[in-house]
Parts: sequence; structure tokens; C-alpha cells
Amino acid sequence: MARLGLALGLGFLWLPVLLLAGYAFSESRIPFQWGGFSLRWFAALAENERLLEAAWLSLRVALGSATLAVLLGGATGWVLARRGSFRGRALFGVLAGAPLVLPDVVMGLSLLLLFVLLEGATGWPAGRGATTILLAHATIGAAYVVVLAQARLAEMAPELEEAARDLGAGPATAFATITLPLMAPSLAAGWLLAFTLSLDDVVVASFVSGPAGTTLPMVVFSMLRLGLTPEVNALAVVILAVAALGGGLALLALRGLRRL
Repeated sequence: MARLGLALGLGFLWLPVLLLAGYAFSESRIPFQWGGFSLRWFAALAENERLLEAAWLSLRVALGSATLAVLLGGATGWVLARRGSFRGRALFGVLAGAPLVLPDVVMGLSLLLLFVLLEGATGWPAGRGATTILLAHATIGAAYVVVLAQARLAEMAPELEEAARDLGAGPATAFATITLPLMAPSLAAGWLLAFTLSLDDVVVASFVSGPAGTTLPMVVFSMLRLGLTPEVNALAVVILAVAALGGGLALLALRGLRRL
């Protein structure tokens, strides 16, 4: 029964993905109708500048927002876990984790109003585009990093840092040689989570984007109104291949580290 449940669960999760990938090799123009084996939609994808530009923009925004989220979330998690009690700590913690519980519509609208007010008061950001999407995604991703970093530091004995200080290490040296390496797994997990959330977001990006900032999920969502083509299936196959390659390389790297 356990094996049957596992098989059913994996089939429920992966069967739609495999069907989507399979129809990418169909000759038919209808995305979910088999018309014989063909690679024509991969060639069409290579010539679709709109999809490729949107994919490249989504990748750049995800990389930037995930990195910024790790910097902000990691610092916030360290303050909450290591600075002890201070005035406003409870409110600070609630605000740091607020994006986890607020609906995407509320987050998108509030960030849009913030950017409009900032532009009116300071002239920055000049319109909505890739920059505002990056900042919005970093704000949301930082909340996830805060939780992971704070949980990691809560499990880590502060005596390790105190021992480094007793041996003559300054605060910066103790943090760089003791705290940061021990936080690294949580920061890496937070980066991957923030990257995935940014790459997949539609709602928040729809609020804070402009004509110069159309991400890949927004393009795919807009194509639903006119009708999808198997180019989207081909793009999904490319993304799956890149993800599988990245996962394989990470697995090989982990095995190499274990041997060391």
C-alpha cells in the first residue's frame, strides 16, 4: 500500500508535466493534440523574440531579487536571533514576516502605491519596470529568508561565537568564520526559494510592472486570451532540462564534498 500510494502521488504530480513536455514534440498547432513527432516548435521558440526576451528578463529579475532577499533576510534573521530583546522587537518581527501571510493582491497593490509615492516625492523609480519588479520580489523573498535564517541561528549554539571571541577574534571575524558558514545552508535554501517564487510570480508583477517590464509568466498568462501554442510546451521542456541539469550538477557536487 505504501508503494502504491507513492506511485499514485508521483503520478499525480508528474503526469501533467510529462504530458506537457510530450506535446512539445507534436506537429499539431493545438498544444494538447498529438499530430506526429516534430521539432518545429523548438525552432519556432528560438525565433520568438517576445518569449525569449521575457524569459531573459524573468531570469535577471529572479537572480537579482533572490540575491537581495538573501542579504536583507539574512541580516534581519540575524538581528532577531542574536540581538536579544530590544524595543519594538515584536513589531519588527511581525513586519518582517508579514509578506508570508498577506495575499499577493494586497502585496502587489501596496507596493504599487509605495512606488507611486516614491516617484512623486523623489523622482525614483522612474516608472514601473524591471527595477520595481525586482524590489517587489526581493521584499517577498526576504520574508522567507528571515524564517530560515532565524531558525538556523536558533539551532546554533551561541557558545561557538563566544569561543571565537574569547580566542581573540573580532566581531566581524567571528561572524565571517563561524556564523556565516553555519548560516550558509539556510541562506542557500532561502536563495533558491526566493528565486523560484520570483520566477513563478504573476500577480505581484502585474501590479508593479510596466511596458518595459513584462516577465515570462505574464506573457504566458496573456497568451491564454488569444490561445496557447506548443511554443509554450517547448519552453517548458527547456526549463525542465535546465532544472534537471542544475539538480544533477548539485548532486555531483554534494557527492564530491562528502568524499572529501
